[in-house]
Amino acid sequence: MEQYDIIIIGAGPGGLTAGIYAGRQGTKNLILDRDLAGGIGREVPEMENYPGFDNISGLELIEKMKSQAIKNCELHEMEEVTEITKNNTEYRFTVKTNKDEYQSKTVILATGSSHRHLNAKGEEEFKGKGVSYCATCDGFFFQGRDIIMVGGGNSALQEAIYLNNLGANVTLVHRRDEFRAQQHLQDIVKKDGIDIIYNATVEEIKGSMLVESVVLKDTKTGELSEMPINGVFISVGYMPHTELAKQLDVDLDESGHIIIDKEQKTNIDYVYAIGDVCVGLKQWVVACGEGAVAATSAYNDIKQN
Repeated sequence: MEQYDIIIIGAGPGGLTAGIYAGRQGTKNLILDRDLAGGIGREVPEMENYPGFDNISGLELIEKMKSQAIKNCELHEMEEVTEITKNNTEYRFTVKTNKDEYQSKTVILATGSSHRHLNAKGEEEFKGKGVSYCATCDGFFFQGRDIIMVGGGNSALQEAIYLNNLGANVTLVHRRDEFRAQQHLQDIVKKDGIDIIYNATVEEIKGSMLVESVVLKDTKTGELSEMPINGVFISVGYMPHTELAKQLDVDLDESGHIIIDKEQKTNIDYVYAIGDVCVGLKQWVVACGEGAVAATSAYNDIKQN
């Protein structure tokens, strides 16, 4: 059974950064990801707030980070961790995957999150048939067509702008009377003339073979209205992946995120957590910083024991 100093579970921005720092500190480390490196970060159409780049897509930045990471660590994509157990040995954890089994002195949880659903009637039925959670994946198919983007945060507005630039006829639908997104993004939405429906939720998605309309509910009056539409893009937040954390009895907050200290340590010795799975600001640059801190914390703890 292969043994490591640090095993990092998740190859998003934080996980890749942790791998870079861990490798440069001279530790033997492995990154495992059940999918391709980058996770939902691959879907970001463009970023204008990542230091060093005026504008870069998530996919492009991930590829740059991945090429740097594999110079410093092992990376196994498409290998899902199914179980982590504790040992009473120097290699404190056994990490089982769908392909193999490993032991490690420390574990960094960088398991990320997945798209939160609306739980509206018809949402599951029309997934891939007009319902999408990824503008960069599916936006091309909606050029010249009428679509709504549901959400009011940074991701929703970023994707609405991207879809509008592709040539889709975009309407933003938000359940409140103002956006949570950065003012810079709100200014672009206004400048580009993207339509907005405030104080509305999607109650039902309707169609035959493909999406044909949505039923909207006015959150103030309760009034229902039906809107003809070809596509529904959804960006209403994320659900943290904490299944492995729960196996290790890691403490979570009331929202289901992992609680960490300033060194990215959890309540379980030699278990660290970074990125969207944690309490804190959900930003790419933050995840990278947390990855650097966690790798350094793990290195220091290994050396001290």
